[in-house]
Amino acid sequence: MDKSNMKKAGLIVLIIGVIMTIFTTFSFFTKENVIDIGDVQITRNQQHKLRWSPFIGLTVIGLGGIVIILAIRKK
Repeated sequence: MDKSNMKKAGLIVLIIGVIMTIFTTFSFFTKENVIDIGDVQITRNQQHKLRWSPFIGLTVIGLGGIVIILAIRKK
């Protein structure tokens, strides 16, 4: 992998880590059938939450920093 590509990859991983540290929940909705009788259909939006610890974001920041440091030291 090229030195500049490693720096870019490390920077992207670092930014993802910062985002994961700030925002620790991701919510999304799916449609769920409640009643399905012939032509009559009743659906509802079901909310799902994906949660993680801010320490995971800090770990990802550390990994991004390590990749950037290795890219700088690479000869």
